[in-house]
Amino acid sequence: MYYPQSQSPAIGHKLQNPHDQSPWTRSHPVLGPPGQQNVGPPPASPGYAIYTNGSMQQHPHAHHPHALSGHHPPMQHHQHQNSLSHYPSPPNGHLHSQHVGQGSPGSTTSQIITLHWQQQLLKCEMTRSSRSPHHRARASAMASRTVTRSAIPITNPNSKPATDMNGTRDDEGAPLDTSPSSQSATSANHPSSTVAPIMEAPRPTAIRPPQNTWSSLDMGGVNIKNLPPTSGLFSFTFLINLYLNHNALAAIPAEICKLRHLELLDLSGNNLTSVPPELGMLTQLKELYLFDNHIVTLPPELGSLHQLQTLGVEGNPLDASLKTIVQKEGTTALVSYLRDSCPVPAPAPERLWKNLISQAERDAMAADPNVEIFSVLCYNILCEKYATERLYGYTPSWALSWDYRKELILTEVMNYDADFLCLQEVDIAQYEDYFIKHLKGQDYEGVYWPKSRYKTMAEADRRQVDGCATFYKASKYQLVEKQLIEFSAVAMQRQDFKKTDDMFNRVLGKDHIAVICLMENKETGTRFIIANAHIHWDPAYRDVKLVQTALLIDEIEKIAHNFAKYPPPPPPKFSEDTSPTSPPPRSPPHYTDGTKIPLIVCGDFNSVPASGVYEFLSNGSVPHNHADFMSHMYGKYTSEGLRHKLGLKSAYAGTDDLPLTNYTPSFQGAIDYIWYSAANIGVNAVLGGVDKGYLEKVVGFPNAHFPSDHVCIISEFRVKPPKDITRPPPVFPSSNVAH
Repeated sequence: MYYPQSQSPAIGHKLQNPHDQSPWTRSHPVLGPPGQQNVGPPPASPGYAIYTNGSMQQHPHAHHPHALSGHHPPMQHHQHQNSLSHYPSPPNGHLHSQHVGQGSPGSTTSQIITLHWQQQLLKCEMTRSSRSPHHRARASAMASRTVTRSAIPITNPNSKPATDMNGTRDDEGAPLDTSPSSQSATSANHPSSTVAPIMEAPRPTAIRPPQNTWSSLDMGGVNIKNLPPTSGLFSFTFLINLYLNHNALAAIPAEICKLRHLELLDLSGNNLTSVPPELGMLTQLKELYLFDNHIVTLPPELGSLHQLQTLGVEGNPLDASLKTIVQKEGTTALVSYLRDSCPVPAPAPERLWKNLISQAERDAMAADPNVEIFSVLCYNILCEKYATERLYGYTPSWALSWDYRKELILTEVMNYDADFLCLQEVDIAQYEDYFIKHLKGQDYEGVYWPKSRYKTMAEADRRQVDGCATFYKASKYQLVEKQLIEFSAVAMQRQDFKKTDDMFNRVLGKDHIAVICLMENKETGTRFIIANAHIHWDPAYRDVKLVQTALLIDEIEKIAHNFAKYPPPPPPKFSEDTSPTSPPPRSPPHYTDGTKIPLIVCGDFNSVPASGVYEFLSNGSVPHNHADFMSHMYGKYTSEGLRHKLGLKSAYAGTDDLPLTNYTPSFQGAIDYIWYSAANIGVNAVLGGVDKGYLEKVVGFPNAHFPSDHVCIISEFRVKPPKDITRPPPVFPSSNVAH
């Protein structure tokens, strides 16, 4: 039986006896230490009523038969010092005496019951009272019948709809929640990524279930004995609440992990001796009820349930050490214990290179000394300051520590041995004390700038500010010039931006940057422009993302134009010992304009392929009224639109499958890119994504094998010599003229 989402009770209602079909509640004894009647309320949860001083208050997310009628049956106060294990056993009759004996720390009158355990017992008793068939669905149906509906809805004509400024959607195409709770949650997010924090409130970055008219399914108390892996139940991926309580299930199949949007799962009153480790994949769970089963231990994979508020274990012969944690410290402590004690799973298979040219072409390039090949790595490494347990509660604490992660990061980038490394979220301390020191031994030199806020901070805090770091092979390339682009400062300098309120209110408060390196190949004289950028993260500010990207491209065009005016290095000379049969050295090119210089633009753009940022970079233009401007005003950008002539293309655009570059429970997608000027650069190969089979078994990154919530991307390029580039003739020494 199912019921609409708007009528889902998500609450256990009390019956006067185990077989009473009425959904109305009965009186509840008040739990507490000996001689004390009143207890504090349990925390907000979508699955139970709140009891305060003997009276009941309905949780705002729950639906109760009396919640809207204004009528509450009288409640009686009871002095009850022990557990509620004297209540009748469930109809399946398997709640034996050993459950009662272990069921509560209050079985001895001298023992004090903690608040954590009081809350556990309250929820346990509410679950036991809902063992009649489809109890919650019937309660919801009765609640909906008692609501008096107005024939004419009354609305506030001055209220604004909870949408974004241009109508309806966030970055991922879902309706944007701009409620106060959502905004407060959003403000606490990772300050430079799409990863969402561990909070109850909905947020724009959270995964949304598929649209459906109902989201709760009550299959409780109907004597289900078997749930096959092929059950159609596991196709209901839109479910938020699922009740399988008080049946005769002996096992739960691993396929339950497909229901990724579940927030409440009730498996109480069955014959379970264990639960599948795959339950740990249900990271949206807030309530998991396992009351009154035969469970002795819990799989450590449940430690990834970082949003879990209640893990119901009362009525099980649970291992004493696990039960003690719940009794004394609560569910959160048990989840943390399971998370940190979970064995390290098998690592992912090695990522494979995807060749975009044939082997014959590659062999021909290897034999041609004039072909110039280089590689670029792009990686947001997740700086130490942002890697907190509050944001990454699914990651073991030891795997989240910087001492562990920094070694994995360094090993990874050194193993790939790319010519250019473009790293984001590198803080000042780690750049100076760790990366530059270790990478110097592998022939790298670096260019680094932190975000603008470091200028106004004390020295101790300043060293924790993150920024963009670009490393290059010093034996092969020389740095001609380096430039910093501070998007807020550039915006201030634009005359068409000065009179727009949106620029002051939305753009200037963001201190994101880009680092531009003008490079030259020491042997060939070929020039390169390497741009390393970090764009704002918040989906609610996708107009700012588009503006920052437009400012970046505008500045790159100016820099490239000036770089083309630099005189070329002197032509190479024949050495005295050069063999007459050796090919003459290549003369350095002379660039007629900035578009002829090979260009790489890479970084964390925090934008999906369906975004305006991606459209602008790949197509070269977006209209002035593009949806991502969200009806805000940004001078010529929103009066004339955006255009550029750099001819950029994503390095992964030629592959069949764009790899995931950000993988967390609340977001999985591509937001990091390597763009190249297609007129003078070609792609030889790209590093493939993480094995899909591995991703299906992990909750998110970082973890034991991947040290950041982002995944690095790497491309191998070849330089295409444009036809209109001139090369001065080489200088021949006088001794070699006769040859």
